[in-house]
Parts: sequence; C-alpha cells; structure tokens
Amino acid sequence: MSELPIHAVLPDLLAALRARTGAVLVAPPGAGKTTAVAPALLDEPWCTGTVILTSPRRVAARAAAERMAELLGEKVGERVGYLTRLDSRQSAATRILVVTEAIFVSRILGDQELTGVSAVLFDEAHERHLDSDLGLALALESQAVLREDLRICVMSATIDGARFAGLMGEGTPVIESEGRAHPLRIEWLGSRPELRTGEAVAGAVLQAWREEQGDVLAFLPGVGEIERARERLEERLTDVPILPLHGQVEPSAQRAAIRRDPQGRRRIVLATAIAETSITLEGVSVVVDAGLSRRAEFDLAAGVTHLVTHRASQAAAAQRAGRAARQGPGVAYRLWEEAAHPGRERFDPPEMLTSDLAPLVLALAQWGVADPLTLPWLDPPPAAALSAARARLAALGALDGEGRITEQGRRIAALPMAPWQAAMVLYGAEHGAADRAARLALLLQERGLGGRGEDLAQRLSRWDGDRSARAEASRKLAQGWAKRAQSLATTPPVRPELVEGRASREVRGSTGSPRTEGGVPLGVLLAMALPDNIARRRDPSGESWISAGGRGYVLDPTSPLAIAEWLAIGDAQGQAKGARITAAVALATPEVEQWLSERIERRSVLRWTGERVEARLERRIGAITLASGPDPQPDTDAVTALLLDKAVENLADILPTDLLARARFAEIAALSPEELAAEADQWLAPLLHGRRDLAVPKGQFVDALLGRLDWDARQRLDKVAPREFVTPAGTHHPVDYSGPDAPAVEVRVQALFGLERHPMIGDTPLLLRLTSPAGRPIQSTRDLPGFWRGSWRDVAKEMKGRYPRHRWPEEPWAEKPSLKTKNAFHRT
Repeated sequence: MSELPIHAVLPDLLAALRARTGAVLVAPPGAGKTTAVAPALLDEPWCTGTVILTSPRRVAARAAAERMAELLGEKVGERVGYLTRLDSRQSAATRILVVTEAIFVSRILGDQELTGVSAVLFDEAHERHLDSDLGLALALESQAVLREDLRICVMSATIDGARFAGLMGEGTPVIESEGRAHPLRIEWLGSRPELRTGEAVAGAVLQAWREEQGDVLAFLPGVGEIERARERLEERLTDVPILPLHGQVEPSAQRAAIRRDPQGRRRIVLATAIAETSITLEGVSVVVDAGLSRRAEFDLAAGVTHLVTHRASQAAAAQRAGRAARQGPGVAYRLWEEAAHPGRERFDPPEMLTSDLAPLVLALAQWGVADPLTLPWLDPPPAAALSAARARLAALGALDGEGRITEQGRRIAALPMAPWQAAMVLYGAEHGAADRAARLALLLQERGLGGRGEDLAQRLSRWDGDRSARAEASRKLAQGWAKRAQSLATTPPVRPELVEGRASREVRGSTGSPRTEGGVPLGVLLAMALPDNIARRRDPSGESWISAGGRGYVLDPTSPLAIAEWLAIGDAQGQAKGARITAAVALATPEVEQWLSERIERRSVLRWTGERVEARLERRIGAITLASGPDPQPDTDAVTALLLDKAVENLADILPTDLLARARFAEIAALSPEELAAEADQWLAPLLHGRRDLAVPKGQFVDALLGRLDWDARQRLDKVAPREFVTPAGTHHPVDYSGPDAPAVEVRVQALFGLERHPMIGDTPLLLRLTSPAGRPIQSTRDLPGFWRGSWRDVAKEMKGRYPRHRWPEEPWAEKPSLKTKNAFHRT
C-alpha cells in the first residue's frame, strides 16, 4: 500500500487512543484518514470488538468500505463491511463497519452500551449534520456513563479541532496531518446570470475540456441542473463518458463515476455536494464549480422542510477545489468573481440550526433525556425549534404533557424514519395498509424513486413496475418497514380482502385518487400523518391551493393533480406563503368526508364586518371551509365577547368624548381610557349583551360611565369640571374640555356685558370664544377686563357697521347683559 500523509501521524493517534478514550484528527482532503485510520486500530490491544466508521452519505460509506477492503486484499463484507439504508455488506467476520450517520443513531438508541463496539470514528464531522451531532452527543454520554473503555475519534479536514476537543473533555488531544500539497490553480470565470446553471456549467466544462488535461468533476446544486448540463455536453462531446453522481444514481453507476474509465478515456463527472468530501474520484484534475449549494431547511412557520439553494460557503468551495489536487496538480474553474468570494459565508451553518428537530427530540426522549440542553453540543438546539418539535410530537401522541416518550412514541421511534412518517406507517398497519404506507414513506424520502412528478400515486405505480436493482432494494426495505410496523401496531392488522366481503384491488376514482376497495386510500394515509397539509383547490386551473393549516400552496396547472378537488401534500418547496407542491396524493371529497370525519369541525364562526358581528355555521377542516350558512342563534356570550374586543380597540370612537374630557380635566382615574379598557367587561359588556353592533345610544354610555363614580367623584366632577357655563345674561353654554386650549366656551359677547372679572374653571381661566350676533368669531381671550379696555373699541367700531341694530357700548363692563336688539332692550 502506498504511503499516505496520514501515516505520518498515525503513531501519534494510536498512542493518544491508548492513553485516552478520545481524540480529534484534523487532516486535509486526500490525506487518507477515511481509509487508513480504522484498519490501523484493529491490532491495538484495547480493540477487541468492532470499529464503527460513520459517513455522511451512502455513496461515501460504500466507497470507503470498498476501498478499505481492496487495500486489505479482501472482498467487501469480510473484515470490512458497510450498512446503509438500501444496501448492506457485512458478515460475522466484519471488524470495521462503515455506516451512515442516521444508522449509527438508530443503533446507539437501540443499544446504549454499543455492545461489541470498541471504537466509533466520526468522519467528515465538519459537515455538522444533525445525525452527526446527535450521534456524537449520545456516544459521549454513553462513554461517560456506561462505556468508559469506548474510544471516540472525531475526524475532518476543516473543523476547529479545539472546539471538538473541548466538547470531548479536558485534555483531549488534537492531532493534525499536513497532508500532501499538490499545486492548485484557481480560474475565476465570473457569473453568467443570463444563463441557467446547467447551461453555464456545461459551457465551463467545455472550456476546461479544451484547455486542461485529466478528468473533469463539475459541482452543481441538484439533479435537475445535472441533467440539463449532461444534455448540453452530450450534444457536443458524443464519445466522452459523462457520468452523473448523486444519491439517486444506481450503486453500479456511482462506482463508475468514482473510478477511472476502464478504457482509459477522459471523462466528465457531474456531481452534487455528495462528491465534496469523503470520496476520492480517481483521475480528476479539473474541477468546475457552479458555486451553489442546495440544503434542506426546516420552515418553522410552515412545518415543512424545503430545499433551498444558497451560494456555497468558502469552506465548501475549498473542499470542492481540493478534489482537483488530490492526486497531482490541478485546476479549479469557479463560476463567480474573485472579488465576490470574501463575501460568501465562511462555513455552511450546522443542521442543528436549520433542521426539523422533531427526530432529535424524540430520539432524546427515547434515550431518557427530557432537556436536550443537558447533553454536549457544539451548537445547542434553538429553543424555538425545540418547542415546535415538542408540539408536533405531542400532536402525534409521541410525547406526554411532561415531554416524556409515550408507548406510541416508542413505536414511532422504532421505525427508521421521520416521526410523522412513522406515525403514517403505523396507521397503515392498523388499517391493513402497512405495505403501501411504508412504500409511500420511502417515496417521500428517496427523490427520483419511481421517476419524477408531483403525483405520488403515479410514482408508486412506476416504482411497482421498475425492476432495477435500486427499485428492488427499495421494495425490500419498505417490506421490512411494513413487517416491523405490523408487529408494533396496537390493533391486529385489518385484512382488506375480508372487509365488506370483497376482494381488495387498487382502483382509481374519478378525481385520480388512488384507493383500495375495502382499504384506506393512499391520500388518507398521508393526510393522517400531516393533517395541516390537507389542501383544497382554490381556482379552476388547480394552480392555487389552501391548506388546513392556513397556508397557501401553488401547483403547476399542467400537473395531473391539478384536476383534483383535494390533495394530501407530502412535500413542497419555497416560501411558506406560496410553496410549490412537489409531492402529493389526490383525495376525493367522499374520502375526505368518510375517512377524515373526525377532523371535520362543526362550529359557529363569528366575523366582524367592520360595523357588526356576522354569525355563520360552518363545517371546516382547519382553515378549509366545507360548507357555510347563516347562524340564526349564535352564542350570545361569544358575540358579546367579540363586540367587547372591538369596542376596546376603538373606545375613543364610541364613548362620549365630552364626558371623558371633563373627567380627564378633573383627574378622575375611574374614567381614564386605561381604566375603562381594563374593566370593560364590568361596565361595557352589559351594554353590548344581545346586540350585534356598537351603536349603543349615547345616553346609555353616559349613564354607565357615571355609574362607575362614587358620590365624592361625582361631586368633584361637577365642581372641578362643570358641564356648562352660565353667562350674566342667563344663557347656558357647554364647556369644551377636549381641545388643546381647554377649558373653553363659545358665547355671544353681549351675554357678557356687565362682567368685570374674568370667569374661571377652578384655578384655570376659561377661554372665551367671543362671537357676533350672527355667531361669527370675533376674538378669543383669557383676560376679559383687558379685552374690554383694550381691543374692544376697535371690535365695537367694526361691529356697529355690520350689526347696527345691536348694542356696542363704550364701557361694556358697565352695561346690563342682554342678547336683545337696541330697540327691544330699551323697551324693557
């Protein structure tokens, strides 16, 4: 075996694991850590059992096991084996077992002591997958409590070794390998926003093909972009092997993409981030990087996981470029500007901060940890995501009110899938549909299985007819799930062929909804697990949909699902307000009525129209209205409560402002807006009882408000803020306490004749808004004596010309007050 850079530090690592039970190994890509460390442990005195190597992806797990077996001169499945969800090669002789991170989590949950395991190696830990962080936390907990002899080694190329060492305990050594440095040249091609990603990458690959030597590895964000790039390249390079590499590719095709062409030809590999780490692609010396990364992110508001395309981080770009220089000098073509590179995120965010935490919370409840924050994490789970996860698990019956796992939760946890999918399979098992429920769960997990398209029933049908190795392995896996679910079911499985005495066969209803005569429809299985994702069409084209959870979805109008009235949505991509449906099953209205009857609510719904309360009787599934009509006898208390809420929102608009202004001036707290709002249920609710609107007569409002005042407060109100001002002429005028110049009163000037002193409201001069006999403003004053002896002369002069029939004396303070004309005044 040729010497690898990792061999220079292997003695240090082995010595560290003899002295301690933990270590961190930092080694750059191509150093050989994935394939060299595990075999080196087998001869250690403490290593009497199995070495488990976790891998972030199935492709990488299989490739690592095959490479280690090859280096040992054995077939895979002997001393070196692997275990993934769809494939397994192991035997009684297996000492090194490569597993995906999810499978390791499942294993340690089932056997907390990891019986027979001597060491666990966490490879590519820098990717910070949720299962990787969870698996490491559980392994450290097991080591601390149950297995003091268990060795744990964290391995990666770009991690902060000190952070992991601190997590694993004081004194944990960090061993670093310098790796093998081959020259790497970066070519910055710049972005081409006018081109689709697949077309831009195809153009860059053609350029690299002409200008460079060696195999080309291109990174694209997803399968769709890979297929578009392959179509363009096959048109131009007819004799060149163009090989896709992603999770949906058959294992044999994945092996072909990893290894050199058997005929010695140059080749082009079009890959997702699956080729970013762990895998060495032989012969690759050129990398073309679109600079994009597609990650699964959980939408907390919508309750679903979306695939979101981001700019690849600087660390991811470095990993990708490094693929070109693993075996010799290389070059990386980047489809963005060099000046824009520093603006990219340094690292991809940990899945702990972006994923659905329901599987983690359920796993920890099964482990016996009620509070996840008590475990060792590099990045603790966010509180909001934990709370939402607990709520969803409680709705499935998996957790009790204290957050402890229930018997239903244990059954859900016993199935290796997302909790809601496990609940769906268990429901299917209890209704004689375990196999179809298990296959539906697998369809939702395995993109591309059964082809493409939104209609899961069509994909299921195509899968049934697919005889490929992947399809056969998937069917076998689903059958295993179904059998497990049947053994866990709380009630004996229903035999569909015996229901109603009819043979069971799958048929398709008029809406395209697949169902089984005498069995549970496919869409119902999905709807039972994701009740908020039941959706109804909102327009004739089938493009717009409303879900029971209240969120809007969109569907391609050309989809075969567009003619359905109802859908059970299994997956959607995009923003919560208008996510695009990518996987669903049609439901017929009779199926909704029959199978989902327990979720149909019959209730009286009250709506505020802006003027009055409207009451309607509705049948609903969440936010979806099935039927609606007027409710002639709504709950009077509920109507009153709604009116009360609306009244409190608009108290200033409905209450007598003059009375409240007087109370404010008199500083009477019982009639302050704050007190009135806080105690509205005591004084306002009786006025609204039996009504549908807020048009309460003003007199009733006044009586209710005054009724809140005791005798002392009433006396203070009348004394400090009298309602009226009585003039010397005997006329009565309401005092305005609401304006910025309050208190104020509007009065004809003749009514004030004979008044020498200025009228007061308590200690405040009353603002006099003086008017002419016609009621037109003359002047405002808070100093009546000053007005009489000052500007009155000019006012009187002007007014005589306009109103000659009225009195305009030179000394009004000495005159008798009267509103009569001069002739009428003198006749009296």
